[in-house]
Parts: sequence; C-alpha cells; structure tokens
Amino acid sequence: MDRTAQLTARRAERDIAYDPPPVADSLHVRAARVLEANWTGTSTVPSRSLYPHQWSWDSAFIAIGLRHLSPLRAQTELETLLDAQWGDGRIPHIVFNPSVPLDAYFPSPDFWRSSTAGRAAGAPRTVQTSGIVQPPVHALAAWLVHRADPGLSRARGFLTRMYPRLAAWHRYLLHRRDLGSGGLASVVHPWEQGMDNSPCWDAPLSRITPAPARSFRRADLDHGAAEDRPTDLDYGRYVRLATEYRDAGYADGAGDFAVEDPSFNALLIASEHALARIARELGATGTARHARAERLTAALIERMWDPAEGMFFCRDVRGGALVPERSVSGLIPLLLPGLPRDISSALVRTATSKHFGLGDSTRLVPSYDLLGEAFDPHRYWRGPAWFNTSWLLERGLRTQGEHQRADALREAFLDIAQSSDFAEYVDPYTGEACGATGFGWTAALALDLLHSDTEATAITGFKGGNRG
Repeated sequence: MDRTAQLTARRAERDIAYDPPPVADSLHVRAARVLEANWTGTSTVPSRSLYPHQWSWDSAFIAIGLRHLSPLRAQTELETLLDAQWGDGRIPHIVFNPSVPLDAYFPSPDFWRSSTAGRAAGAPRTVQTSGIVQPPVHALAAWLVHRADPGLSRARGFLTRMYPRLAAWHRYLLHRRDLGSGGLASVVHPWEQGMDNSPCWDAPLSRITPAPARSFRRADLDHGAAEDRPTDLDYGRYVRLATEYRDAGYADGAGDFAVEDPSFNALLIASEHALARIARELGATGTARHARAERLTAALIERMWDPAEGMFFCRDVRGGALVPERSVSGLIPLLLPGLPRDISSALVRTATSKHFGLGDSTRLVPSYDLLGEAFDPHRYWRGPAWFNTSWLLERGLRTQGEHQRADALREAFLDIAQSSDFAEYVDPYTGEACGATGFGWTAALALDLLHSDTEATAITGFKGGNRG
C-alpha cells in the first residue's frame, strides 16, 4: 500500500502512516483524499464530473504534489501521459479514457479523430487523444518527482525513459512551433496556453468565424454555471479553430491563430533548465540546455517585454504586434533564474499594483487585470484566481528573493484551498469557490506548498537571484 492509500484509509481500520502523523481531517489528509478519489489506476483526472479524462498540464502539476504521497504514483502519472506522445514529439492536451461515454465531455475523441487525422504526425493508434498541446511543465515535474525519491527513480530507470521523450517534446515546440521565427513557441489554439478564454485572445480570435452553435453541444454547462464559463461565441471560435487544425492533419503553421505567450514560453524555459539537471543526473553535462534556456530568456525579453508597462505581453504572430492586455501570464516569467534584476523588480511592482493587487486588494492574484474592461471575478480566465498560477507565482517570488511576499502568498493559497474545498478557481477578492470542487491540481499543489522546502531551488535546481 502506498502512502496515498495509507493517508486516505479510515482511521478505524489503521493508523495513518505518516511522520509527523497528520491530524484527522487536516489539509494534508483532505488533499490526499481528493487525489485518491480522482485516481483512475494509471492517472489522475482533474475532476470526476467536469474533466473525466487525463489532461496534460494538470497531470504535470498533479505529479508535483503526488510525489509527497507516493513517488511511484507520481512517476506513473507522467509515464501514462507520455505513453500517448505523438511521433512528431507533441504531448496531446487530453488522453481519453475509453470507458467514459462520448457525451461526457466535448470535444470528445470522435471530434479529434487523432488516430486517423493525426496519422501523418505520428498519433498513437492504440489510444485516442486530442491533437493540440498544453504548456510544457513536464520536464520540471519529472525532475521534481525524481528528487522526491532518487533511489526509486534510478531503480526504475524513470529519468532514462523520460529524457528522450521530453527532449522530443521540446524539440517539437522549438522547431515546429517557432511560427514567428523569433526562437519562441507559438500556440495555435487558446486551449493550448491553458488560460482558455483570457481577454488576451479576444483580438486574435476576432479574425475567426465561429462554428454554428448547432454544430456542437457543450458538456461543460452540464456541470458549471454559464456565467462562470466561456461564452457560446468564444466556444464557437474554439471549435472552428480545432476543426480546421484537425482537417489539415494537425500540421502546424497554416492557421489564422498563432500567438507567442509569455507563460507558455517561461514554462518551456524552466523545463529546459530542468532537462539540463536531468541530463546531468544521467551523466551528461547539460551545458547546451542551460545555454538554450538563456537564449530563450533573451528572446522572451526581446519579443514580449514592455518596459513602459512593466509587463510581458502576448505577441500576435499573425497580426505582428503585442496584445496590450494584462494577464497573469505576463507575471509567470518571475520563475526564470536568469531574469535581469530590473525586469524582475518591475514585475513585482506590477503584481503588487492596482492591476493585480497582490498583498493588498486581492487574496490570490487574479488571472486578468482588475482594471481591465473585460474583468469578471467569476468568468473562467477573465478575472478569477487559479491555484496553479498562484503556485507558479509563489515559486517565482522565491526565485527572485521575494521571500516575505512568497510566504504571504503561500499562506493565502493554503487557506483558500481548504476553505473552498479545493476549488478549480476562486473569486480573487473573496476566495469564493467557482467551477468544480475537489480539483486535482489544487489539492496536489496545496500538498506541495505544505511539504516543499522554501528554497528557490525547488523550481529549476538553481539558487534564487538574478542578473544585474
């Protein structure tokens, strides 16, 4: 029996085996119960009701938390995901569970048609997936999972098996997805960046003719309030983009939507640093990967940094300009250890300003500018606070030496995770739960903040600080 099962077993049957023993119904035990309830045997669903399959970046975040309960289960989480990797290197954003009815989630496997439409791109034939991707958190997760139990990892050859797959994933992003020819990866659908209906996408999406409402049925509205979810107009554009991408055989570069996003690329850079650590663990130097991470950081600054606004902005590759919308995505580069000091200081000022209210007007950092025209404290990524971005910012603040602010954000995260019953996302002002409860990455990242040390090395393996 692994520690997850031990923690979630009823106390009447056996004592909880953990040192120090957690208090019954503590945050630790409640989070472990969420992960146990969402476990399928080979992976963890984000939510039993709303998201009944395996999601790519969810599994990466979940593995980061699971490592504190069962390093073996955390390794299995990532192995299951990468078993569905395509021949061209992409890791699909959904791996479908064949036992789940088709009408339980849209778009379903019969929409994506991965094994046929994705044949030229090397889609697997034995498992059904989507054809788009999500942010590349996976190498970072793999490194942290390895560190949780290096002996088990080495005995199982975990990193030896993961490294070539992760290297192929990064190669796909850095070559097939360099659609702006600036050295950075582009997303070709808002779902790929993970912040689905962010106002950052409004201008690029305005070029897309929405699919007719009668051509699809939204399963998400069966489980969530319409006022908390993307609009039908947005959804129609998502469906149109996905349909055209599928019908083009999932070939990159031809679509009308291509955006370079700061968060997506910052996570790629953090994962490049992690891949360098993995390479060293496997006997190589990792020097080339560190150098690539530094080049990507320079490209991120050159293409997305706006010094006047103290913010990273998305770049609309098709339109050729920055998208002047302040999103939490533009704060995530705080993760990067090589960020120049003037930029990291400006980002902290922006995070604590009236636009995001960190440490002042908001309990957790909102997903979008509090003063923006499109701000809505309850509608998905147009204002609510999310726990994965809060975790990334907490780690980023530590990387930049902002330990007091990181401590305060950690405390708020843990308090709201518990009071909201591990909500999918929350009102940034009040902490009121929105979306699903018992959400996988919320529980997992709460565990990570409960049990991780507070060293900045927890993200990339490097000490905090930045260049002058």
